[in-house]
Amino acid sequence: MFGLDWSFLSWDIISKFVMKGLIFSVELTVIATIGGILLGTLLALMRLSGVKVLTLPATFYVNGMRSVPLVMVILWFYLLMPAAFFDMIPGGANNRSEISAIITFIAFEAAYFSEIMRAGIQSISRGQVNAGRALGMTYAQNMRLIVLPQAFRNMVPILLTQTIILFQDTSLVYA
Repeated sequence: MFGLDWSFLSWDIISKFVMKGLIFSVELTVIATIGGILLGTLLALMRLSGVKVLTLPATFYVNGMRSVPLVMVILWFYLLMPAAFFDMIPGGANNRSEISAIITFIAFEAAYFSEIMRAGIQSISRGQVNAGRALGMTYAQNMRLIVLPQAFRNMVPILLTQTIILFQDTSLVYA
């Protein structure tokens, strides 16, 4: 067709390289989403705590990570992290690039998920929080049983959008 030679494209090449890349991208997306949501929730709670010792480092981290391009964070972590760090992780010396990508994506996406979580938590009316307090719930119980379930429902569309963006960003790991 059109005088082009397509003989280089074979199922063997697709199955060895393309499918391997797709599987890694999906794995990286799932791991980074779960880790990013967990770390992001912790950062969001730190930012909302009102305690300066917690608020300032969390704010610095979130604003710092969101202001640096992802490809720079990937390169910095891969190039500046000493090899001894990867030797401590089982199988880390052989999989340095994969482990580096996983840690980088969790750390980077946690900043974005933190802002989503913070906005979701702040979207819950004060009346809901006060109702939990009136029932005698502690702060942790109030968050776990009243605020976070409602906030999570509000956050689902934005979390899904951020996860799709994360999947697209996995293509930067080639660097």
